[in-house]
Amino acid sequence: MAEAHQAVGFQFTVTPDGIDLHLSREVLKHIYLSGVTSWIKRAIRFKNGILTGVYPASPSSWLIAVIAIMSTMYARIDPSLGMIDTIKRTLPRHWGRTVLSAILFATGLWLSLILMLRYILKALLSYHAWIFESHGKMSFCTKLWLSLVKMFSGRRPLLYSFQASLPRLPVPSVDDTITRYLESVRPLLDDEQYNQMEVVANDFKRDEAPKLQKYLILKSWWATNYVSDWWEEYIYLRGRSPIMVNSNFYAMDLLYVIPTHRQAARAGNVVHAMLQYRRKLERGEHAPLRALGVVPMCSYQMERMFNTTRIPDFVQHLSDRKHLVVYHKGRFFKVWLYYGGRHLWPSELETQFQRILDDTTEPQPGELKLAALTAGNRVPWARSRLKYFSQGVNKASLEAIETSAFFLTLDDEAHGYDPDKLRSLDLYAKSLLHGKCYDRWFDKSFTLIAYKNGKLGVNAEHSWADAPIVGHMWEYVLATDCFHLGYTEEGHCKGDINKGLPPTAKLQWDIPLEVIEDSYMVAKEIADDVDFHGCLFDEFGKGLIKKSRTSPDAFIQLALQLAQFRDKGEFCLTYEASMTRMFREGRTETVRSCTIESTAFVRAMQDKNTKQSAQRLDLFRKAADKHQNMYRLAMTGSGIDRHLFCLYIMSKYLNIDSPFLKQVLSEPWRLSTSQTPQQQLNMVDINKFPRYVGAGGGFGPVADDGYGVSYIIVGENLITFHISSKFSSPETDSYRFGQNIRQAMLDIRALFDQNDKKEM
Repeated sequence: MAEAHQAVGFQFTVTPDGIDLHLSREVLKHIYLSGVTSWIKRAIRFKNGILTGVYPASPSSWLIAVIAIMSTMYARIDPSLGMIDTIKRTLPRHWGRTVLSAILFATGLWLSLILMLRYILKALLSYHAWIFESHGKMSFCTKLWLSLVKMFSGRRPLLYSFQASLPRLPVPSVDDTITRYLESVRPLLDDEQYNQMEVVANDFKRDEAPKLQKYLILKSWWATNYVSDWWEEYIYLRGRSPIMVNSNFYAMDLLYVIPTHRQAARAGNVVHAMLQYRRKLERGEHAPLRALGVVPMCSYQMERMFNTTRIPDFVQHLSDRKHLVVYHKGRFFKVWLYYGGRHLWPSELETQFQRILDDTTEPQPGELKLAALTAGNRVPWARSRLKYFSQGVNKASLEAIETSAFFLTLDDEAHGYDPDKLRSLDLYAKSLLHGKCYDRWFDKSFTLIAYKNGKLGVNAEHSWADAPIVGHMWEYVLATDCFHLGYTEEGHCKGDINKGLPPTAKLQWDIPLEVIEDSYMVAKEIADDVDFHGCLFDEFGKGLIKKSRTSPDAFIQLALQLAQFRDKGEFCLTYEASMTRMFREGRTETVRSCTIESTAFVRAMQDKNTKQSAQRLDLFRKAADKHQNMYRLAMTGSGIDRHLFCLYIMSKYLNIDSPFLKQVLSEPWRLSTSQTPQQQLNMVDINKFPRYVGAGGGFGPVADDGYGVSYIIVGENLITFHISSKFSSPETDSYRFGQNIRQAMLDIRALFDQNDKKEM
């Protein structure tokens, strides 16, 4: 009853003498502290907003500009060429007119200089020749450019300092896009099919493309990014199929280490670390990511990491939310994250989560599988929201979930990588990707999953951001958990236990069971069809590949092409995700990894008549160079698929029928690949702590008869592959494909080994 008593801010009693008012000092103290914290937050955000707004200058430079102008006036020199006198004449007559006019001129001059610096920096950042230079060989022009970028980048930038200086994503020419597209499909078509495609493409280039391109260029002038808003809307939000497996992706915990086996303690530390990350994110205090340590990446996707929910069908982002919702054994609990105007400490969070784990109440009718509504088809979910969640307890409880900072599942299963258990990584991946289909809230920006053995993971919704953004947060959280917060010898969170915390609140529901069951059955069918295999390739890694003077990404992509051909006996359209974050609000572009050069290499590897390893190695190098060039083109805004996608959307708006665009947009990606970046923050020295490495993450298959492959280059000697396909396809087998990848990697390495022996 103590908690209930403290939760009451005041009490009053009506007596014959009047009203007897009793105030709770404890509650008033917390109200006061919350108010102070709120004002401190506003002050810090205001300060950082000013620092970001005037970047690459600083507020102190304004004072320098004012002093400089005032000094020239006392020296009877007019640097304004009469502008100060003009400003002075427009001001009312009073004794400070001269000083005020000088300050106004200095302020205008200062703002003009800021705009000029930003324009110069934007022009410098539009230079991309550096990315096409050979590794380790930097031209004088690039060295000069790097020096200028450093000079104009200012000191100590905040997370969003460079946003206004990033260039816009350029619209490629139609001729270049069509030429690259035809080149990309040449190895997949016979002569007759290719000639037909060439005719259709040239007809499009001559007839429909000029008008569509003009409107697209107009959009690129007006919008911040001509791709991103349409990509989010039409690729993600307009989709009506389930987002579980088909769209959401996952991230795994540390591969070899479990800091504590206490579920509540691990969740307490990690949630606290996430709150620390969120505070720095809201204040813009994270350092911006920069290629070569100099070239800034766009940070806009990070804005919606917390307090965000996908609602059928738009993305709702709110400001500072003070609670999260926890799911455990079919019950939903609301947990406050603040106490006395501060974040709960890890030990306090552990206490709250342990209370939930110890709660033995049964789920209410319909509560157990409620989250399956977010896993099934989107239309039934949208209709159910309107019909059953528009009022009463259902509305209040759903609002608690959708306005929470994020969603936490205290899972009743144990998962993680165990080298002594067959398929432990496969089951771990499937649990993170879809779980039981009702124990993750798939609409939240991300669901944190804490298993009963202390292992963790994340399931992330895809519309608001791409995997590297979630990876950035996840690296920070895991490093903070293990190396900054830590645990006691008994495995509990460090710190005192506060027994006066308000209790967790159990959410209330009143929902018909049949509504949920339909969505659950749809989701379960999808989940049961996912064939997953996790492959740890530790025979060699990035270190050996770089010694061979080859890009690790190109090496792996060519191994995937070889594995694909051995698996199915044919080549297929291959998708590799590349980022375009060197441009403002950039997201991704497609690299079409199946090329004329890569197919020539694969055929040589499979041709028993090709005896000479030197010949195969020469074909490999040509294919690797081609892949690197395509990746660089994609990164610098000269890709194929986003341009064609936007032309297609524009054709729909203009009611222009294009057989070419229809055919391009309907082609299936039977091999979809992506590399998840590691060590974005470098908070952990993995050479010193080799066991503290992450296993990366993955996603579901894109095509019914194809593979989804996510790979992570971990340190110098490990590459992890996350392979997905569908059991319902007789053509695919994720384990078999994993073995083909392993053998392909070893066979390509053998080419270098044989070549080295000959040179000796």
